[in-house]
Formats: sequence, C-alpha cells, structure tokens
Amino acid sequence: MSVPPGGQRSDRSQETHAFGANPRFGQQNIATAITDVSERVVVLVREEVELAKAEIAEKAAKLGRGAVVAVAAGIFFVTALVLVLIGCAWLLYYVLPVPDFAYFWGFFAMAAILLVLGVLAGLIAAKVVKKSAPPVPTMAIEEARLIRETMGSGSGSGSGQGATTPGAGAAGTAPAGAAIPFAPAHNTPDGGAS
Repeated sequence: MSVPPGGQRSDRSQETHAFGANPRFGQQNIATAITDVSERVVVLVREEVELAKAEIAEKAAKLGRGAVVAVAAGIFFVTALVLVLIGCAWLLYYVLPVPDFAYFWGFFAMAAILLVLGVLAGLIAAKVVKKSAPPVPTMAIEEARLIRETMGSGSGSGSGQGATTPGAGAAGTAPAGAAIPFAPAHNTPDGGAS
C-alpha cells in the first residue's frame, strides 16, 4: 500500500484494511442489520394486531352503548304497545258483530293482526342482517396495505406489489409478503391487490 503525499492513506485503503484485517466485520454488520429488520417486523406486526384489537374494541363498545339505549327504548315501547293493543282489542270487540260478552273475539283478531306484522318484520330483519357487514378492522387493513406498498416500492420493483422471493428486498427492508399478517380480502391469486 502506498502512502500519498502528505502521509495519509486514502479512505479506500482504510476500508480495505479494516475489512481485510477482520473479515467477520462485514458479516457481523449484515447479521446485525438482519436482526434489526426482523425485530422491527415483529414490532410492526404486533402494532398492527394491537391496532386491529383497538379498532374492534371501539366498534364493539359503540355497539354495546347503542344496544343498551335500544333496550331501554324497547321496554318503554313494548309497555306502550301492550296498552295500545289492549285498547285495540276492546275496539275490535266493539266493531265486530259478536254477541254481548264475547269480547275474546277482539283479542283473537288483534293477535292475528300481530302475527302477520311479526312475520313481515322478521323477514325484513333477516334481509337487513344478511346485508350488514361484520365488524372489520378497516383501519388496520388499510395500514397493512400501505406498509406492504411501501415495502414493495423499497425493493426496487416499482410496481408496489412487493418482492416475491425471500431476500429480494433492499437492505433494511424485508420481503413484502412476509411482513404483513393482514391482507385485504380482495387479493388476486398472484399476491397483488386488485
């Protein structure tokens, strides 16, 4: 190794000397980087799971509060409805051409009307329940999708779909498919989001 004028070695010769003197130095840096990336991926996955749990808990709490208020309203409504139905049954007895003291016919007529209304309400409720979506952690899924796109763009593919082979990512990133536990339900078979 030659020393340039001024008595200082060039940076390149120092790097060569540093790596040449200790060949494990580069391997240790790579191992440290891989360990660091792995730990960050684990933390990222845990944070995504916690986000999903928090989002579901928040939606469930809102649903629970709404259910409590609905039950209270339902109790008042049912009590009022019972009184109205008794009144309607007596009114039907008065309108129907039945002999005196045969008031039970008014109650039977009212029961028949209520059965028809109950069947109609049950059919409508079944249709609404089928159309309603289950509580899905949309924020966590969106965050996972953004992370996947970010990791995919970091691998140099440019398509935003991520690397498909292990170790294909750039330094400091992990393969996009391995880092994301949540994927949108509308993924295509090739792994890209449609």
